[in-house]
Amino acid sequence: MNFTRWSARLPGTQRRAAAARAEHPVTTTDRRSEGSGPGPGSVPAARVEQLTDEPPPVPAVDELPAREVLDRVPALVALVHGTDHRLAYVNDAYTAAFGVRPIGEPAAEALPELRELGLMPLLDQAQRSGKPRTLKSRKAPDGRSYTFTCTPVPENHGESVVLVFATDVTDHAEAAERLRTSERRQRETAVTLQRSLLPQELEEPDDLRIAATYHPGGTEAAVGGDWYDVITLGGGRTALVIGDVMGRGVRAAAVMGQLRTAVRAYARLDLPPHEILQLLDGLAMEIDANQIATCVYAIHDPNEGRLVYASAGHLPILVRDESGTVLRADEPTGPPLGTGGWMHASGSIPLGPGSTAVLYTDGLVERRNEDLDEGIAALERALAGATGTPQVVCDRLVRSAGVTADHDDDVAVLVLQHPARTGPDSELFRNAALELLGGVEAAPRARAFASGVLTSWRFPAELHDLGVLATSELVANSLQHGIPPMRLRLRRTDRRLIIEVTDGDDHLPRRRRAEPADESGRGIAIVATIATSWGSRRTPGGGKAVWCEFVLPKPSD
Repeated sequence: MNFTRWSARLPGTQRRAAAARAEHPVTTTDRRSEGSGPGPGSVPAARVEQLTDEPPPVPAVDELPAREVLDRVPALVALVHGTDHRLAYVNDAYTAAFGVRPIGEPAAEALPELRELGLMPLLDQAQRSGKPRTLKSRKAPDGRSYTFTCTPVPENHGESVVLVFATDVTDHAEAAERLRTSERRQRETAVTLQRSLLPQELEEPDDLRIAATYHPGGTEAAVGGDWYDVITLGGGRTALVIGDVMGRGVRAAAVMGQLRTAVRAYARLDLPPHEILQLLDGLAMEIDANQIATCVYAIHDPNEGRLVYASAGHLPILVRDESGTVLRADEPTGPPLGTGGWMHASGSIPLGPGSTAVLYTDGLVERRNEDLDEGIAALERALAGATGTPQVVCDRLVRSAGVTADHDDDVAVLVLQHPARTGPDSELFRNAALELLGGVEAAPRARAFASGVLTSWRFPAELHDLGVLATSELVANSLQHGIPPMRLRLRRTDRRLIIEVTDGDDHLPRRRRAEPADESGRGIAIVATIATSWGSRRTPGGGKAVWCEFVLPKPSD
């Protein structure tokens, strides 16, 4: 408040001016000099002011009537005294906001609005400590928001006095609420987009049991680009992927969606994991050169009992074997996707019957002021003691990591189990293999082998005949276009029959239309027609595998 302009009217100022005139009386000559122009021997009034050593008048703030000032202050002011905080004064602004208040009554009764806002303990604290206490941005019964400050003042006749000062911050509070609403909507949009881009239902491979969970971070900034996916490749093989786009918000979720779609497309090529990451690396640079992502792509083949994987800067896969020992797949690991200039490599880790594997993002193990290895080690200990279904294991790992609704980072976890089947269940999962040796006699031997195996598996006659025909065509194709070593493998699950032939030539077959005069070229077309699905892939050691599968009829069919 600027009191200078008021000082000429204040009583204290007028008294000091009178005292100054008594000490330095003004003569008639002086008054005449002030009232007339300069004459001989006279000094102009302005000149006298310039030469004097007297300071200008000081505003008499000390003698300003306090009540008159407080009555005019636009903020809400109340004065209470005594241990029961009896009301001594409220200003006009307070009365306008809450109505007339009874003077002399305890504040709990005279100022019910303060009691509703929880201000009574604040008055006690200010009174005991002798220090101001503040309650920020509270919405009062009049619908407006105030910041209350309780300030103790010097005692009055032995009684403690507290000044309650309330500043109207409604505009600030409304602006803050609009900002919070906007941030909530942005977060909801990002979370909705994130969840819509994740698989709504996980594919269910025959040989694996899988569960996954995603927990968005507790703030808009924590909603990121974590994703996971399960892709059945055919022939009993399954691809599993988990990744994390570095960044937050809708942009990270959008980039994640593009990468996940690309992974599913590349997976259909049935390439080794490191080649999939190589393709993703180039795509990530095209999507956004400033956006990078970590990723693990793994393939499970139940016939091999291993998980073959490649990692682009992601955290290691953890596997608990049937005995409860936890293994960590550390190598090989390349830089994140989007960095370019790196040749990724594939590695493998055992995943036999009875094993459980966990793929996860950094939100599960990374904590501020803690080493990342400590978080991974804690997850290993939690996995060693986590038993039950994949969903139960998933939930236990999340709880053990302390992930809550206000977690500061998003979390994705993918748990897969390769069950150890015994008893009647084991009869539904069978394997049979035959090394294809010799020349023209290999085809009839393969047909006889397939017929005997399918008969022992008690397949219906129609499926038996289709299986023998598909075996004959795949073996004939391998004998004509492939090179040794050749191998026939039959596998059944509770859902399908899989027939696969491998050889040493890496030239992949393709389906083509055979002309009427052609003597060959119909084998793959026949297989594609009679089987539910078929495919081919290159094998790691050089060569290829061609497979087809038939969906088994349900028991009720």
